[in-house]
Amino acid sequence: MKRLWLFGAIIFLFGIIKSQNKNIDSLLILVKKDNVDTIKIKLLNNLCIEYVKVGDFKEGLKCGEEALSLAQKQISVNRNSKKRTADARCNIGVIHMCLGDFPTALENQFASLKTRQEIGDKPGIAICYNNIGGIYLYQGKYGEALKIFFDALKLKEEIGDKNEIASAYNNIGLVYSKQGGYPNALKNYFTALKIYEEKKDKRGIAFVYYNIAGIYTYQANYTDALKFFNMALKIREELGDKGGIALCFLDIGNIYYTLNNYDESLKYHKAALKIQEEIGDRNGVASSYGNLGNIYNDKHDYVSALKNHLIALKIKEEIGDQESVASVNYNLGNSYYNLKDLATAKKYFSIALTISKELRRPEIIRECYNSLSRIDSASNNNKSALENYKSYIVYRDSLINEENTKKTVQTQMQYDFDKKEGETKAEQDKKDVIAEEEKQKQKIVIASVSAGLILVLLLAIVIFRSLRQNQKKNKIITEQKELVEKQKELVEEKQKEILDSIRYAKRIQTALITSEKYIAKNLDKLNKDKS
Repeated sequence: MKRLWLFGAIIFLFGIIKSQNKNIDSLLILVKKDNVDTIKIKLLNNLCIEYVKVGDFKEGLKCGEEALSLAQKQISVNRNSKKRTADARCNIGVIHMCLGDFPTALENQFASLKTRQEIGDKPGIAICYNNIGGIYLYQGKYGEALKIFFDALKLKEEIGDKNEIASAYNNIGLVYSKQGGYPNALKNYFTALKIYEEKKDKRGIAFVYYNIAGIYTYQANYTDALKFFNMALKIREELGDKGGIALCFLDIGNIYYTLNNYDESLKYHKAALKIQEEIGDRNGVASSYGNLGNIYNDKHDYVSALKNHLIALKIKEEIGDQESVASVNYNLGNSYYNLKDLATAKKYFSIALTISKELRRPEIIRECYNSLSRIDSASNNNKSALENYKSYIVYRDSLINEENTKKTVQTQMQYDFDKKEGETKAEQDKKDVIAEEEKQKQKIVIASVSAGLILVLLLAIVIFRSLRQNQKKNKIITEQKELVEKQKELVEEKQKEILDSIRYAKRIQTALITSEKYIAKNLDKLNKDKS
């Protein structure tokens, strides 16, 4: 059941989920009508992605391979076809990953990566890094996945695409989560969440909530898991993201299944199934039928379990998802075993075993051998029962050793991470001390400058006051001088008036008194007369 959560995470990892599904029928019409190869290649690549979104890997692969063939023919005459070739290989690689064919998936992704590096397509290179990292994650190669996701992060930071940077942190969180390094996973998830919140990207926020819920599910903290799944569900309902809503229903149903609350689990899985049928998500439909089959099996309703598993098997075979085909065959074997139909049960277990060996899925191989051993033992076929049991032990022990190796690697990686984080912290502490010293120096400089400025200000105030006082004194002196001048002018004016008065009086006096010449003249005349 937990595998479904990872499938949802990987879908987001490859950027398959988008705001709205395009109409596959309309794309098919355009592909048939358009004879221009450059446009047709683009349409085929888009159609390939749409088929992957609805889980129709066979049709998706067909479109991807046709796009690749057309693009390769055009490379000699059209250099832009290199990018279209890379896009086609990238899509084909995603389909093979979904089908569980990891070697072919990696081959196509690395071929796409090489072409993108040749033409300098940085966004495309980042996509290839994501896809390759996703395949490594599916394979349990966590060290390789982590390395390439960090390479993707570095490249995305160079490009400066905030949403892509957030998705890189999200992918790194997925790796740590699979390793059991939940604190590191949460640290990266919350870094991604912060960016999505700054960008107000509700779709990104919802998926981070979804991933956090996945961590709580792994930790068996179902209360918090349900809380975050419901937070993610609320946003997806606001966005009308039916595919995302179905995924939340699936995981909430899985939690109730784990808690043995089968009625509640059935309710959510049926709700998910209804949406998946509406949007044409065939892979999701098949998974939901498989989950319903498991629930009915645990409820001992084996007839209903068979009915649902057979529907799931038919769709998975049509899609070409061989890993799921093996799992469903194994589940069918269990249902028939519970119905005491040992021959039919053995048939389905044997089919599951054959496919699992081809896919190299040891966990399914182990369970198939164990079940076949039980059937042989019940049929008194003791020799075959012993051989199957021995094979079961071999695969069980190999898986135990593999798990121990994984745990050792995880522990070592955790140690290395903690050590690196400790060194980083020590380096940061050192930087903080230096920064604090610089801060203190700056404070001293600021204080000194401030004190100098205060002194200058005080001096300026003293000078200003002195100038003001001098100005006042000068004003008083000027006023006194002006007053003296005015008084002087008044005195001079009075003196002038007095002198003028004297002169005027003198003129009058002079005018009234007979002149001496006149008197002398008249005396001379008088004397002459007397003579």
